[in-house]
Amino acid sequence: MDGAGVSMVQRERSFTRSTCCYCGVGCGVVIEAEHDADGNARIIGIEGDKEHPANFGRLCSKGRNLPQTARSPHGRVLMPELRHQRHEARHRVDWAVALDTVADRLADIVQQHGPDAVAFYISGQLLTEDYYVFNKLAKGLLGTNNIDTNSRLCMSSAVTGYKLALGADGPPTCYEDLELAKTVLFAGSNAAYAHPVLFRRLEEARERDPDVRWIVIDPRRTDTAAVADLHLAIQPGTDVALFNGMLHHLVWEGLVDSEYIKAHTEGFAGLKQLLRDYTPRMAAELCGIAVADLVQAAEWFGRSPAALSLYCMGLNQSAHGTDKNLALIHLHLATGQIGRPGAGPFSLTGQPNAMGGREVGGMATMLAAHREIGDAQHRAEVEALWSLPAHSLSAKPGLAAVELFEAVRSGKVKAVWIACTNPVHSMPDIGRVREALQRAQYVVVQEAFADTDTVPYADVLLPAASWGEKEGTVTNSERRISRVRRAVPAPGQAQPDWWIANEVARRIEARLASPGAAPLFDFDGTAAIFDEHRRLTVGRDLDIGGLDYAVLESQGPQQWPFPAGAQGGQPRRYEDGVFATANGRARFHVTPYKPVAEPVSARYPLRLLTGRLRDQWHGMSRTGRVPGLFAHSPEPGLRMNPGDAARRGLRAGELVRIASKRGELVLPLELSDEVGSGTVFAAMHWSGQHLSSGGINEVSQPAFDARSLQPELKHAAVRVEKAAFGWHLLAARRGDPLALRAAVQPLLKDCDYAAVSLQAEPGADERASAWLVLRAAADTARSADWLAALTDALALQPGADTLEYRDARRGLLKRVAWRGEGGDSRIDGLLLTDTQRNPTSESLLDTALSAQLWSGSRLAVFAHAGGGARDAVVCTCLQVTESAIRAQVVQGADVAALKQRLGCGTVCGSCLPQLAQLCRQPQRA
Repeated sequence: MDGAGVSMVQRERSFTRSTCCYCGVGCGVVIEAEHDADGNARIIGIEGDKEHPANFGRLCSKGRNLPQTARSPHGRVLMPELRHQRHEARHRVDWAVALDTVADRLADIVQQHGPDAVAFYISGQLLTEDYYVFNKLAKGLLGTNNIDTNSRLCMSSAVTGYKLALGADGPPTCYEDLELAKTVLFAGSNAAYAHPVLFRRLEEARERDPDVRWIVIDPRRTDTAAVADLHLAIQPGTDVALFNGMLHHLVWEGLVDSEYIKAHTEGFAGLKQLLRDYTPRMAAELCGIAVADLVQAAEWFGRSPAALSLYCMGLNQSAHGTDKNLALIHLHLATGQIGRPGAGPFSLTGQPNAMGGREVGGMATMLAAHREIGDAQHRAEVEALWSLPAHSLSAKPGLAAVELFEAVRSGKVKAVWIACTNPVHSMPDIGRVREALQRAQYVVVQEAFADTDTVPYADVLLPAASWGEKEGTVTNSERRISRVRRAVPAPGQAQPDWWIANEVARRIEARLASPGAAPLFDFDGTAAIFDEHRRLTVGRDLDIGGLDYAVLESQGPQQWPFPAGAQGGQPRRYEDGVFATANGRARFHVTPYKPVAEPVSARYPLRLLTGRLRDQWHGMSRTGRVPGLFAHSPEPGLRMNPGDAARRGLRAGELVRIASKRGELVLPLELSDEVGSGTVFAAMHWSGQHLSSGGINEVSQPAFDARSLQPELKHAAVRVEKAAFGWHLLAARRGDPLALRAAVQPLLKDCDYAAVSLQAEPGADERASAWLVLRAAADTARSADWLAALTDALALQPGADTLEYRDARRGLLKRVAWRGEGGDSRIDGLLLTDTQRNPTSESLLDTALSAQLWSGSRLAVFAHAGGGARDAVVCTCLQVTESAIRAQVVQGADVAALKQRLGCGTVCGSCLPQLAQLCRQPQRA
């Protein structure tokens, strides 16, 4: 493999070193592509890059399936589209027309209403170079700070906490610390699902040293919590009380490092005064845990030779997220557990390049290279580096995510440009986001995938290149910058995100710039953009003056800071005890516990928690293209404690209505003792592309942290009640799953509940054939026209290979399609309606999905006997089921034996925590 990462081999194949596009772990990958004589290319395979220091060849289930997300052009945006009137359909145009139109409309709005009438909402999935151009377009050319990002929804409280306590953004730790820590504190992080490759490293470190202890703080018994040495199942939102109670104990028992506090920090006296009230007993009562457990956590942390904290959305997505971050950092500062191997507060980034976006200042509350908008000197520095007139940068902070869409809704912001993100699914209280985009004068959506909930609102739709089709860099959770390389050309007329923003900027500049002004957007590629970004960082805390593409090619991924003359990046920060504050001292802050922003009430008595599934990512615009990734969780659901369900007369599998002050949705009920009494849980991934609703953010709350401006997405007060419907449908069809989903999706909204998933067929090539499964319910039977449209979408019209049963009086229809003849006959599709959810129909679906040969007469299909509960898939890589695993556990198998006998856990390892649970508790249903 040459320095550029590409070499041609036999069969016209290429292998390209790049980076995974999912979470902030930043795994290195090697992309295999196939090229034909006509210049066409497609991605056909992937392996973990064994030389990349983030993952050393490991990949999770999501990363291993990336090629399948790129194989089919179906659902990709292939040409620019625009419409002239809000209610007319978009039509395809060439790039010149699209770019000219966007530039003219934005320039007109700025000239008529001022620069703050325009806003940009971009994404932590953009590359650093993409981010840089967008930021320069908004702040340097248009003169507005109204540019925010979906990173506001995941990382801004961590950013604010680091800045307030340590003086600068950026974790002081590195991935090597995962192996060196002796006590690991997980706070609001289900790392087994959200950061599985790092979790593998932690598991292996604990296997090498059984004295390593894990403490997990989470209201749910997640897969991470289930394998912890101590699980603190606190009441939602009580993290600050817990950390204050732990620090009280550390102070009382003399386990703080007084010399470190005296030499390297300030403000501890004020915090100590507050801590007097947070006795372990009082804190434990607030948290709903045993006093002994709180004390045990404090003892393990305070006496550990190296304590590492790993935290994520459970802390950040809160109206008090900054205080939660600060209170956790206080534990490290007070014990000197920072700036040394295996120790420190480590915020795990949710998106692949949330940190790169912060580096270039691509958020409403910051300038490039961690500069502050409100600092006149910082603005002057950027003006000089961008060759802008003095005082041309706005000193007014921009609108952060929630405020931005409220300003669009109120008409204060006239135009919004959305790139590489899906706010109609991911923002809180999405009903108001829909209203905002409906009222906006002009909406630009820049997107790779046509099937997102935001695309229908676009006045202009711009086709963007996606993973495997772009060049640039990303920065991962340990401040490591990695190259992203193109393996294949983008399909159709799709272009890199930086190119699109740059071309629009050039056109606006021609209209708005002063005569003789130096051009701001003369970039000829991503290397030039990175070089300009690099120059802006010199002398700053994230100085990468010694880093460029050539160094990244020759030396591989590097951490910042990497100043000129350095031989490499800095793995850990603050090793000398000098922090990035004006006086070099870290700061303690007074952090009283505050109750959750929305308490439960008689009308809304349950606490709703949200989180991730193991094999899906964000809104599933990418993972939702892979049938195999639905195997572990094939249908959305609301998880409830069995006791709570029994008291409400609710049963597993029934449809329930979840309602808050803002909206409601219907989901099937799952019973699980992973959630405590009074708490329910729903995954955040399911969107309007898979549901008749927009997903769980129909009910989430828009309250946000006053300092970080990050919204409270993790917690809302809700009520749950049975949703009784008189008509139920189960339909499935084998074929091109993405084409089938696109055909069915417009019909979902006509049901009170509808959910679509994709399912792999054993042994089938998912590129050509898999299954689409649709479950739906409504108060009354759907009309004949609706059923006709559904049968057309699924190609389930009556025919020689189709059996049908109708009950006109009850409005019921049952239809089964077949493939093959005689003894080689299999079900190829089905559509079954009934007055209630029917286990017999589900059993018939299982038979179809398993590709079993049909034995006996086809006429017996509607009398198909139920086969019991579906066998859950635990290992999606090898399709190993729970029953197969339990059978081995009964025979005495441990995890090692399961790996040897069944192969589960030997490919990506994402199922290992669940295997450990099954081995520990084989009796659990």
